[in-house]
Amino acid sequence: MNTEHRQEQERLDSIMETITEQIGMLEDETSRRRKEVIDFRKHFWDDVKVNTDTFDDYLETIIALRQQAQNLSVSQSTHRQAFKRLSTLRRMQEVPYFGRIDFIEEGDSAAERIYIGISTLTDTSGENILIYDWRAPVSSVYYDYAPGPAEYATPGGTVRGTLEKKWQYIIRGGVIKSMFDTSLTIGDEILQQVLGKVTDKHMHNIVATIQREQNRIIRHDRGRLLIVQGPAGSGKTSAALQRIAYLLYKYRDSLKSDQIILFSPNSMFNSYVSNVLPELGEENMQQVTFQEYLDHRLSKEFQVEGPYEQLEYVLTAADDPSYRTRIASIRLKASTRFFETIKTYWKSLELSGMLFKDIIFRGKPIVTAKQIAERFYSSDTSLRFHNRLEKLTDWLNKQIDEAEKLERTKPWVQEEIELLSNEDYHKAYTHLRKKRGFKGESLDNYENEIEALGQLIVRQKLKPLRKWIRTLRFIDMKGIYKQLFADPTRIKRWMEGKTPEKWEDICLSTVKMLDEGKLFYEDATPFLFLKELIQGFQTNVSIKHVLVDEAQDYSPFQFEFLKCLFPSARMTVLGDFNQAIFAHASETVNFHTLTSLYGPDETDVITLTRSYRSTRPLVEFTRGLVPDGERIIAFERDGDRPVLTQLSNHAELHRCIASKVADLRKRGYNTIAIICKSAAESTAAYEALKSVEEIKLVKSGTTEYEQGVVVIPAYLAKGIEFDAVIIYNASSQVYGDESLRRLFYTACTRAMHYLQLYSVGEPSPFLRYVAPGSLLLIQSEHGTGRES
Repeated sequence: MNTEHRQEQERLDSIMETITEQIGMLEDETSRRRKEVIDFRKHFWDDVKVNTDTFDDYLETIIALRQQAQNLSVSQSTHRQAFKRLSTLRRMQEVPYFGRIDFIEEGDSAAERIYIGISTLTDTSGENILIYDWRAPVSSVYYDYAPGPAEYATPGGTVRGTLEKKWQYIIRGGVIKSMFDTSLTIGDEILQQVLGKVTDKHMHNIVATIQREQNRIIRHDRGRLLIVQGPAGSGKTSAALQRIAYLLYKYRDSLKSDQIILFSPNSMFNSYVSNVLPELGEENMQQVTFQEYLDHRLSKEFQVEGPYEQLEYVLTAADDPSYRTRIASIRLKASTRFFETIKTYWKSLELSGMLFKDIIFRGKPIVTAKQIAERFYSSDTSLRFHNRLEKLTDWLNKQIDEAEKLERTKPWVQEEIELLSNEDYHKAYTHLRKKRGFKGESLDNYENEIEALGQLIVRQKLKPLRKWIRTLRFIDMKGIYKQLFADPTRIKRWMEGKTPEKWEDICLSTVKMLDEGKLFYEDATPFLFLKELIQGFQTNVSIKHVLVDEAQDYSPFQFEFLKCLFPSARMTVLGDFNQAIFAHASETVNFHTLTSLYGPDETDVITLTRSYRSTRPLVEFTRGLVPDGERIIAFERDGDRPVLTQLSNHAELHRCIASKVADLRKRGYNTIAIICKSAAESTAAYEALKSVEEIKLVKSGTTEYEQGVVVIPAYLAKGIEFDAVIIYNASSQVYGDESLRRLFYTACTRAMHYLQLYSVGEPSPFLRYVAPGSLLLIQSEHGTGRES
């Protein structure tokens, strides 16, 4: 061990002692705070004298309760902060820091050694910083500069100076395993070690290996919209999650984790990324899929098709006579053109076309739909749409008041009173007595009592109708949306005089679904958007940041909707158009259309080109599958070339896959994915491979990402990486159509270390485009290999 290494180890030993000492102190504090909170809860009411005899007594009681609640809240918050810090220190025990810069600030003569880890650590006095948080302003020098002139931004201005040295450490169990001086970037040695590992069930933080271009994403802090484009494995998602951790650190006084929402591709992906923020000592943000949001809003009214159901149809139903109509419908309803059409249609409803439902009580209408429409269009049309609806609801409530008076005198009310059980009668009587008589009248005589009971019964029976009116359910939303498609000739008035392709057929299929109480996935967002325009947007102003992963799966219409839904939020979207597998994507070739969302002045685009997930041979193979793939740069990590095995039948295919899985397990791979084109193919493959030990079938409803061997459709594997990938059947019969190129690319780019392709019969024509020598071709499992 050389002198410098020994001195660094001595410093690390001192750091470990400080961490251990602080952990001991915090364990005592958290235990004490926890006991305080429990005692507080137990004796909450002991110090509060509840007295409501007079207004002053009541006010005193309220003040005392508020004070107690405030004290409890302070105790809980202190305990929570102490526990959070304790968790962070325990993680720092494993890896206290991973980097160091020697930085001379302008005007100083000596360099300061700045050690960088997942959190700040000070000495016992609290005055000297021993380790800087990776998100601190000075830490950006570590990620962004080679030795030489360097600078970093602080709230007080830019600090300039010279970066003398940059060191990296690999620390395990309080021992420096290796340390080395890096001159240009975060050293390949650490990155090689991290990327060379087999995966587990969670994505992990990348703070020790953040590259300069990823650091730009993490610390980006201007404008409303950040678009991150990058190939598979370029670290988009990892960098975006570190970005959330950075924002929570920088704006810790004004931004909380529950004010950030991640729209992820599926529930399994949520499980996969759930570890990243907790590893950095931050609470997880809200995570939801767009479909979950749609279901939350629409499932009571419709059976809503999901995105994967739509995609499954697109992938498997090409022989359906209505297939071309459906594709045209998907592309139209995903477009900004249709978004503008819905807005134009909504504006036209100010003059005519609003549809309503009869308001019915005991089988008879109190107000008919026709009467409601006449009232709506006869009221002050100069008022805003929502104000007119408010006036309409006021008028409807008055009609209910009038109906209530009439109903009290009807025979059914007397029958209801006579049918009251003794218990219900007593409850009603007690309720009326508490109110000191209905309308202030005495209940001392029988007639008053019956009249009061009648009023109470009628009011209770009409309560659901009042709620129905309050929630605007008297508006016939289904009918209004259906009206768009009921007469195919009317679309020109809302769509700049143009009739879309296959419009008549689109109208027929849409109306049929609506009549069956169903919504195509492509109709769900337009329907909800129209509903929001009419009834008033249920905006969420508490959300300050929206993160959208796999952004190429979202339509322009959906992005416009998200902008309306979260008016106070900034947005980060991540995507790779080479993985744009949904039918609407062919209309949008790249993310440039998104710049119109907030305008070019509020939009920044960061493009990544280097792929870190896969080995160099795998990247050299996969980049040949897509246009402009030569722009994708492989990280220098060696490995096996992908292998294509051509087989004659499915029985041989299943024998080969079972044998290959056993071989890959022997090689120590934790996660092995058998990737299929669709859910239908996945189910068939799983049934044939059930004899493989512990094999699992992943479906669209799977919520937990697990290690082991999985059979999975390509579209569910997006965003996730596996040690080894087996492409179930890469034949021209399965992947022959040009529309499937991106899906095939997506499937192949899931592999980190090993990729095996099987083909029953002629291989996919996409393989003709890969670089010469990048694919090893084997005619059968036991045959000889040759380069493609």
